[in-house]
Amino acid sequence: MQNGKIVVGITQGDGNGIGYEVIIKALADARILDSFTPVVYGSSKIMGFYKKTIHNIENFDTNVISSAKDAFPKRINVVNCLPDNVYVEPGQPSADSAKAAITSLECAVKELKEGLIDVIVTAPINKKNMSNQGFEHTGHTEYFQKEFGVKDVTMFMVSENLKIGVVTGHIPLKDVPSSISEEKILTKLRLMNESLKKDFCVDKPKIAVLSLNPHSGDGGLLGDEEQTIISPAIKRAVEEGIDAFGPFSPDGYFGLHHYDRFDATLAMYHDQGLAPFKALAFEDGVNFTAGLPVIRTSPDHGTAFEMAGRDEADPRSMKSAIYMAVDIFKRRQRYEELLAGKMPEREKPSRPERNGRPQIA
Repeated sequence: MQNGKIVVGITQGDGNGIGYEVIIKALADARILDSFTPVVYGSSKIMGFYKKTIHNIENFDTNVISSAKDAFPKRINVVNCLPDNVYVEPGQPSADSAKAAITSLECAVKELKEGLIDVIVTAPINKKNMSNQGFEHTGHTEYFQKEFGVKDVTMFMVSENLKIGVVTGHIPLKDVPSSISEEKILTKLRLMNESLKKDFCVDKPKIAVLSLNPHSGDGGLLGDEEQTIISPAIKRAVEEGIDAFGPFSPDGYFGLHHYDRFDATLAMYHDQGLAPFKALAFEDGVNFTAGLPVIRTSPDHGTAFEMAGRDEADPRSMKSAIYMAVDIFKRRQRYEELLAGKMPEREKPSRPERNGRPQIA
């Protein structure tokens, strides 16, 4: 923190996508500078280019710096970590834009590790484009897991009223069944339970677990993973004191709004969780990596190359990602103070407990 304000690092993502546009629009309200100090890792040249493509952006003052240690609290700071001759081609994924995205990410993570920024928000990248340039990870989630040396993390999609984690992330659908195990489900439930407590102030989280097969396997007719893997994992979680329920068939669970009865939902694979999440909470949804010692969030959308440079991108998810990172940072501080016994009882974070065990017809 600098002068009592949280320093938010923001990576540019793929500079040929909508990253800069949503960053500029999200930071355009000068009042946000009262809440935190933003530091964008990328290029002031590219930012200037996109600023000219956006209507009604006034008084957008930037401060070009070489490191977050020089960040000015009342400005939008830009760490120029890209070459001066960087070239931007809106809507065109390229080798250069992928390399720039990697450089931005690595620079921001380096300064996060050094304590020069407090949280990190990542703008969208093109995974295939990055992979072609030697990026050895299938996404941001896996990259941060390796960089911070943690055994496991989970992709946690979060909005005001909906939170969804996934057991398997960026893997082919054909590999999902063989990648699901009792231990893996239990690990994800532990991560989500802990995150709900320390990052979202939920005293006694209630977590629903989805089935893998249609109709929860229909008694084994459509698959037996529910009986042999998922239900035993839920049973073990309950024995550990985690309020886990299920498995629930996803169609009825989301179709009948049963998710309203729980604090979070654990899906078996990427699209099983993200498809309903984006249908229900796309505008303000946030991708949060649970299980890291640091705080990383991201908007819940991609590079949207087809919209780049047209002043069409909606900044609400980026704005939500920034504010959520700041809020989680504050909650973790309070949680740690509570564990250390330093917080008076009247100041302890709390959330009303939902009554009883949820019943699903």
